[in-house]
Amino acid sequence: MNLKPLADRVIVKAAEAEEKTRGGLYIPDTGKEKPQHGEIVAVGPGKATDNGNIVAPQVKKGDKVLYGKYSGTEVTVDGEEYLIMRESDIFAVLN
Repeated sequence: MNLKPLADRVIVKAAEAEEKTRGGLYIPDTGKEKPQHGEIVAVGPGKATDNGNIVAPQVKKGDKVLYGKYSGTEVTVDGEEYLIMRESDIFAVLN
């Protein structure tokens, strides 16, 4: 991937949408919800403060994260879909 996020942005590879329910029913494409979790594939250097200091990001490449339903901007690079979002759009890191 030839994307490098700037400032406090991260690039996330969203998890695949669920194909069927826990009960075994298959979900049609129109009924699938956007996933709200994924894996970070790149992290920017951090946010610059007013006095010029850089605040390092709290997340790192490989972290599995939860984010808002409508967070980020969808981009396609080399046939792969990614989300570019600010670190502040991430709610939690999954262990």
